[in-house]
Amino acid sequence: MTAPSVTVIHSRDNPLVKDLRRLAQDTTAYRKQGRVWLEGDHLCRAAVQRGVRPSLAVFSESFWTQAHAEWGALATKVTVLADSLFADISALESPARMGFVMELPPAPSVQPEAGTVVLDRVQDAGNVGSILRSASAFGFRQVLALKGSAALWSPKVLRAAMGAHFGLRLIEGLDAKDLALLRVPLLVTHVHGGDPLHRAALPWPCAWVLGHEGQGVSSQIEDMASQRIRIAQPGGEESLNVAAAAAICLHASAAAR
Repeated sequence: MTAPSVTVIHSRDNPLVKDLRRLAQDTTAYRKQGRVWLEGDHLCRAAVQRGVRPSLAVFSESFWTQAHAEWGALATKVTVLADSLFADISALESPARMGFVMELPPAPSVQPEAGTVVLDRVQDAGNVGSILRSASAFGFRQVLALKGSAALWSPKVLRAAMGAHFGLRLIEGLDAKDLALLRVPLLVTHVHGGDPLHRAALPWPCAWVLGHEGQGVSSQIEDMASQRIRIAQPGGEESLNVAAAAAICLHASAAAR
């Protein structure tokens, strides 16, 4: 295998350093640059295991001496940053010392009959990442994010999803009317109305809709749903966190299969 070209950078004013800082810290920079920043051993390893080959591998200078044997040949280009520069671009409290830059995958077309999770204006990046992780774990291979949802390839969502991105069809920026492309039953979560989840006959494949943290699923999408489902809460809490509700509902679908 051809050895990668290695560039060492010590200047904060280097254009690449500025681009990496934006990718690591700006929620939507990936849309402008057409590239995604993956920071840390776990996320990079998850990408490689799914066949992703980064366009650029980035290492802190002190880590490169021990990392080059395992990681150095995975990208055609390697950049080594002074430790202080890597810490500066990182959005983590404890910088991970390595990261990959990968090309943003082109948005796939909607698969009408796929097991699907729909995000209806779910805004918290941690919630979105957790939902992606649950979707992948429980056999849902497609996630549709409606406008108003957190950016799917943002650094915080990537970290929270822990590598789930690389096994999912991810499509964002959709409108409610685009759900008409689906040819599977639409199931919506509801706090007070609908069939109790533990008694409901759950179809497969299906599309679960998870709604905004405060407002829930929009009335427009509720009107499109085949079933309204509620999760029994004998402890008396008013509602569940949307990511927790997603995990419960998606697991119930997987168990019913």
